[in-house]
Amino acid sequence: MKKVLFVASECVPFMKTGGLADVVGSLPKYFDKNQFDVRVMTPKYTAIPDEYKNQMKYITHFYLELAWRKQYVGVFEMQLGGVTFYFLDNEFYFNGEKPYGEIYQDIEKFAFFDKAALSTLPLIDFRPDIIHCHDWQTGLIPVYLQDSFQQGEFYRGIRTVMTIHNLKFQGVWDLKTVMDTAGLDKYYFTSDKLEAYGDANYLKGGLVYADQITTVSETYAQEIKTPFYGEKLDGLINSKAHCLTGIVNGLDYDEYNPATDPMIEANYDARTFRKEKIRNKRALQRELGLAQDDRKFMIGIVSRLTDQKGFDLIDYVIEEICAEDTQLVVLGTGETKYENLFRHFAWKYPDRVSANIFYSNERSHKIYASCDAFLMPSLFEPCGLSQLMSLRYGTVPIVRETGGLKDTVEPYNEYENKGTGFSFSNYNAHEMLNTIRYAKDVYYNRKREWNKIIDRGMAMDFSWNNSARKYEDLYNRM
Repeated sequence: MKKVLFVASECVPFMKTGGLADVVGSLPKYFDKNQFDVRVMTPKYTAIPDEYKNQMKYITHFYLELAWRKQYVGVFEMQLGGVTFYFLDNEFYFNGEKPYGEIYQDIEKFAFFDKAALSTLPLIDFRPDIIHCHDWQTGLIPVYLQDSFQQGEFYRGIRTVMTIHNLKFQGVWDLKTVMDTAGLDKYYFTSDKLEAYGDANYLKGGLVYADQITTVSETYAQEIKTPFYGEKLDGLINSKAHCLTGIVNGLDYDEYNPATDPMIEANYDARTFRKEKIRNKRALQRELGLAQDDRKFMIGIVSRLTDQKGFDLIDYVIEEICAEDTQLVVLGTGETKYENLFRHFAWKYPDRVSANIFYSNERSHKIYASCDAFLMPSLFEPCGLSQLMSLRYGTVPIVRETGGLKDTVEPYNEYENKGTGFSFSNYNAHEMLNTIRYAKDVYYNRKREWNKIIDRGMAMDFSWNNSARKYEDLYNRM
């Protein structure tokens, strides 16, 4: 039986700001329980909902030396969905509404968390064969394992995996502060270890010392070896290429299932979508005050409204996207200029454009179930989950060929009758617009072909089962 510990700064259903939380909360359920004992460790944030806090069981507490400070660490445990979760408690670090704050505070908070995570293991009587670290917040774990924890017999031989969910976020702060905070020797702060461009970099430390590195799609694993996507770490990533694997994220197929989803107007599946899916579109048009018209081509967007997600392309050609035969439904928050862009067009074309500048899980499900197409023109996208949701709900994705989007959406080929969506390769507004127009042409003039694209999309399996098998192979190789 192989023992694996996931350590991460967020995890559904306790705390979520992005896709990282989905991976950490969902993936452990899908491992073969006869061969793998996979557990999760995460901070006990004060913002975790009470319904979960009330189920946590106190195990023990201790005091941790962090550089020159002594800090309390409480250890709590609970079971959920057949998985054991551990929570590390310290109200000084883990209070507030959100898991992250100012970077200089986060630097200290996660040095504390990483050291506390390792120090907790002997007390809970769990010695993992592999510690699976997620993103920069856990980047010091492989470093500490090489350093102060090497003396203990207990820790010797524990292997580490470092997963990059988004290389843009690296945990960078000035050398002197990090040296002081982390309590690490000067030896670690050189350019072949934690130092990068004059600062200390948590993620870099994790990548240097981890036994294996993974990222969340095969294409992204290749992209981050190049200067454009490599965020100044492409040299390091190339040097570690022999232990880099891309494994695409999965989707929780129980939560995202159009046949049983309680949040949508009409349930449907791959057999009944031709008749039933349209009822969701009509209901959403009613709810949002859009023109009641089955013939309109409805495009959905559920996203953070940022440059990374390709909104500068949409900004450039939005007048052409909002043509008379099209409706655009947007859900999300982000940069003010994009929030205002969609508000303006919703004011200008109230029967065609709906700007929902907030986040609602229920409304996102309705958009996936109601729209004809789903637009994701990202500049870069390590994995992306929205395109997997849209495929699952029979809503045809229109994406840019990058990262996980390229790995999961096969472009429509009218000559070979293949493909599950539409895609374009260059980061160019008119190339995107032409792809939208091509999709619209198929939708209006070749309805049978359009429905076959949906058939193929709904037949794809991007559940966690596939990803879990690949992680199992990786753990076994280690």
